[in-house]
Parts: sequence; structure tokens; C-alpha cells
Amino acid sequence: MTETTPQMPRTPVLELTGITKTYSVKSGLFAKPMPLQALGGVSLRLYKKDVVGLVGESGCGKSTLAKILLGLEAPTSGHVLIDDKEVDSGDRRRLSRRIQAVFQDPYSSLNPRKTVEEIVSLPLVVHGIGDGPSRAKAVREMLDLVGLPERARRGTPNQMSGGQRQRVAIARALIMKPEILICDEPTSALDVSVQSQILNLLTDLRQEFGLTYLFISHNLAVIEHLATRVAVMYLGQIVEEGPARQIFSAPRHPYTQALLDSVLTPDPDQFIPDNRLGSNYPNPISPPSGCRFHPRCPARRPICEAVAPPHIADTASRVVCHLHGDADTAVLPVSA
Repeated sequence: MTETTPQMPRTPVLELTGITKTYSVKSGLFAKPMPLQALGGVSLRLYKKDVVGLVGESGCGKSTLAKILLGLEAPTSGHVLIDDKEVDSGDRRRLSRRIQAVFQDPYSSLNPRKTVEEIVSLPLVVHGIGDGPSRAKAVREMLDLVGLPERARRGTPNQMSGGQRQRVAIARALIMKPEILICDEPTSALDVSVQSQILNLLTDLRQEFGLTYLFISHNLAVIEHLATRVAVMYLGQIVEEGPARQIFSAPRHPYTQALLDSVLTPDPDQFIPDNRLGSNYPNPISPPSGCRFHPRCPARRPICEAVAPPHIADTASRVVCHLHGDADTAVLPVSA
């Protein structure tokens, strides 16, 4: 009889526990400041080489979460852990060695007055890594990896196309050899023909460097193609998380179903889809009671208006919804 070695549980490279972020905003010159909770207790784990797709409507808190991970903002409460060690968001220099970002618009994220070599080598200069010749060598190697010719290092961003600029931004993000890359809508400002090239590049680089991605996007087709796991965010909270295949084939939360129903089809005979959500997004200063999604939910029950929904979790996925309080194996069928 052959003995089997028990599989050790994986340690997440990045873990968020109970992250909240509250801003103080005014509606007028003499109005009393009101609290706006952009994030309401977000918990998420990223494992090595995972691609976690973070999706949700504009204003749900995705970019705020990215800023906290990059140390650009401090959470109101909660913890950020890398390799089980808590990270102080105030120590941006140390954090930037582990986490880097590729932003949405390569036209504004690169300094037009700097050469490509200056842009890509700047993180090495800031951190005091290497000297002039070694930095120049590292830049040449990184530009080659992202598919740019050696002569590109002497050019400036305004001489390049959008796809080339995004390759420069990726090279700058990877020059420090980080473990985690936050991609905040990295293809949305690019032509469709260029988007697939950048996505394929990110896939290749993930294998080359063993990278872990947090991929923020409105494009569900991109998330389905790239992500290994998907987290769905609504009004500052993650309402569903699970393997990408499960999320796209058998969504459990009504909001996830609505997002999938809103995807346009290439069939010219099909009408613009109706996700049944309406156009009224809740006011984050005064969020709804109970389940935050209940005013727009087609499957709401009386309990949804008064009681916050339970967190239903198993080993692979979780959902925050009253519909699954009794049977956590129930699924919502994908519309044809």
C-alpha cells in the first residue's frame, strides 16, 4: 500500500483582511462633512502565479483598493500581509519592491520629457540599485523581454504608439522584479488589435517571472480569458469570489449574474442586453440597509432589506447572499 503525503496548504503571497477605507466629503461649502465608505471590510487572498480578476461597476472601490496595496493611501482599518507578514502602507519604498502597477492610460502614466531608458531605469535609481552601466544593461534586457527593440531606449513616449507605451510601462513595473503586479485596466485605452498583444505579453511574463496578478477590469471577456480566480465587488464589498470557470458558468450572486447578462454579443441580430439593474447606483454616503444590493436585486426577499447577508464559503469559493443561506450549493443558471 502506497502512502500519500498530505498536501500542505498554500500560503498566500498577498492577503487582505477586513480592509476599510472611509473618506470625509462635503456636499456644499457650508455643509457638514459626511463619511463615505469606499471599502467596507474587504478580505482577499492571492496565491503565487494566480491571476485574480477584480470586477464591478465604476465607483465600487476597485481603484481605491489598488491604491492601498501600492501604499498610495492607508486603509482606515484592516491589514495587508505579504508572505504572512504585515506591511505598513506608509513604507512605500519597501512595498514597491514587492508590488508594482501597470496603469490604465499609457499616454499619461509616462513622462513625455524623459527617454525610455530614463523612465524604465528610474526605480533602480530611486532604490540605489546598481550603477550606470548595470542599469543600462538591465533596461536593454527588460525592453527585449517586453518586445521593444534596443533603439527604443533612446526615444521618448510621444514617439511611440499606445501599445509600445504600455510595453514601456510594463518594463518599468518589472525592472525591480516584483512578485505582485496590479494591472488597473491596462488595455482599456488601447486599440482592440493591440489589446490581445498586451494580454499575451502579460501571460508570457507571468510564466517567465512567476508573477501574481491582481487584474482590475470592466471587460469580462478579458477577465474570462486571463483570470484564474474572480472577485466581484459591489459598493465597497466583495459579494462573490471563486474560480473563474465557476463564476462564468454558474454564478451564485444576482449581481454577478447581472454583470454577465450585460455583456454585448457579436451577433448583429441580438439587441443590447438588459441587465435589469436600472441606472440608479446607490449613494455610498448613505448605503442601503441589509444587503447593499437589494434595491436593484430581481430576486430580493423581505429579509434582504433588513439583515446583512451571511458569508457562505467552501474550500473553493464564497458568496455573500441570503439566497444561499440554506443551501450553499445552489447556483443561478446563466441566461442563454
